[in-house]
Amino acid sequence: MHIQDILARRRPSFSFEFFPPKSASAWEHLYAAIVELQAYDPSFVSVTYGAGGSTRDATHDLVVRIKETTDIPPVPHLTCVGHSEEEIDAILLRYAEAGVSNILALRGDPPHDWPDYDWSDCSFRYAEDLVAFIKKFNDSGRHPDPRGFGVGVAGFPEGHPTTPNRLEELEHLKAKVDAGADYVCTQLFFDNHDFLDFRDRCRHAGIDVPIIAGIMPVTSTKGMRRMAELAAGARFPAKLLRALDRAGDDPAAVEKVGIHYAAQQCIELLDHDVDGIHFYTLNKSNATREIYASMGMAPATGD
Repeated sequence: MHIQDILARRRPSFSFEFFPPKSASAWEHLYAAIVELQAYDPSFVSVTYGAGGSTRDATHDLVVRIKETTDIPPVPHLTCVGHSEEEIDAILLRYAEAGVSNILALRGDPPHDWPDYDWSDCSFRYAEDLVAFIKKFNDSGRHPDPRGFGVGVAGFPEGHPTTPNRLEELEHLKAKVDAGADYVCTQLFFDNHDFLDFRDRCRHAGIDVPIIAGIMPVTSTKGMRRMAELAAGARFPAKLLRALDRAGDDPAAVEKVGIHYAAQQCIELLDHDVDGIHFYTLNKSNATREIYASMGMAPATGD
């Protein structure tokens, strides 16, 4: 199902993100989580793509498995790093032939072993270039949907870490939308004011596609530090830090605090008419299911 149809079918949308596991046992644990979360009728699930395309085949395999064994539309991530136009074209054709209808187009990060990666030598320097190429593929008529792939792009409520000029940053985002993006999915954030102001600034800049809020609950202090590293520039409000401090070294208490905080974020976002909420699940289902329960949303009974 094309993302335009998915987002038109239900507003707000609810969606999840997964990443390809590295071991056979982790694959089975992930698939158990997917089965549990399928009961919540997600609008779609996205599947990440490793730095420099390092999980290309694993991403494809997980996407195809989700498509063939569940009713959830999968949305694979695709990044610019290290790819020629011929490689991207081949990846898109492979997904089109598998009946995959949507792509999340990202600039991406070079692998750690490419410290001197030179973007000037790339076929795709920016996500805008990748979006435009996907739209060119769509125009070729090689996708079974006459519209071709639906395309999503990333947004950064707290600001992109490599673009300190916030006016310029919005210009880059608008360029991605003008190139053909159908929606924006944001980086994680912990202060809803950042998201709501970002949404208002996007509308002021003429970005009128759906803007989906990315939520990742803190489930451990180690995980929080990892979030801070991966989402460079992420702000952890004092209110959240004080609550985590009160939880001390009790892992169960830390998880409970993180889930409660994320649930309150989601409830407030719903009250502010958010277009959708995207949960960064870390390949687990418990935290997301707890948040759903706090929002008063139960899984389908199957009756």
